[in-house]
Amino acid sequence: MAAGNDSSVTEFILLGLTQQPELQLPFFFIFLGIYGVTVMGNMGLIILIGLNPHLHTPMYYFLFNLSFIDLCYSSVIIPRMLMGFVKENVVPYAECMTQLCFFSFFVIDECCILTSMAYDRYVAICKPLLYKAIMSPQVCLMLMAGTYAMGFVGAMAHTGCMLRLTFCDGNIIDHYMCDIPPLLRLSCTSTNINELVVFIVVGVNVMVPGLTISISYTLILSNIFHIRSTEGRSKAFSTCSSHIITVSVFFGSSAFMYLKPSPAGSLDQDKVSTVFYTIVGPVMNPFIYSLRNKDVKIALSKTLKRRVFS
Repeated sequence: MAAGNDSSVTEFILLGLTQQPELQLPFFFIFLGIYGVTVMGNMGLIILIGLNPHLHTPMYYFLFNLSFIDLCYSSVIIPRMLMGFVKENVVPYAECMTQLCFFSFFVIDECCILTSMAYDRYVAICKPLLYKAIMSPQVCLMLMAGTYAMGFVGAMAHTGCMLRLTFCDGNIIDHYMCDIPPLLRLSCTSTNINELVVFIVVGVNVMVPGLTISISYTLILSNIFHIRSTEGRSKAFSTCSSHIITVSVFFGSSAFMYLKPSPAGSLDQDKVSTVFYTIVGPVMNPFIYSLRNKDVKIALSKTLKRRVFS
């Protein structure tokens, strides 16, 4: 198969999460189970929100899209990862670049939608009387359009810069996916432009959303502490706690992975941090938002009763 930009490498070999033979099969079943739960959890949340009109609000509109994004980008990563546990995982050059492109797209989407959700919570708690006017359907649609546009631009920047590199001899990626840092280590041409693009794109899509979320929650907490009733404070905290947990896992691990000075850090650390935001986050999010959300529990109960007694 011909590779891009005169690269002599036509395929890559992914070494996977671990090289210890005794762990391959247990890890296969563990991550297969995780993927199954991820698909069922996110699909269940998508269907539940779609079937229940009282969940057709801005908060659940964003949660619907978050579940869709989690479902897509875990599907970009985990099936290929599972192959690496049972056989040598050989990835054609074009497929590797395609995985990188879609992975970049969905990860950036996740950053942006978590930021939109933080803004939604800020308006709901700090400006409740203006909530419907500020978070109108048009505004929600614009925020989601901006989310997917940012993902597209970032994915094109990362993939385009990767395609300009030449991979001469090394084709063994010590990772379970075609991610940017391990690919840069294999290049036999200068990666300075790539590293600059990574720092700019990831900085914009991690630091700016992170700052926005921090400001939103500073204002939210300030507003909550001015609520006199204990019940009111508890209710306000409960509407934010799920989102805070999701943001902490995702932004903490992704910032550690990509905002290091150079791509020459520990490979094992890279793998662990990548696992958190590509696998742990998508499987946790449906349960974080459903188990801690009274509206979702009520909607699930009503839906199950309709299905049982219909």
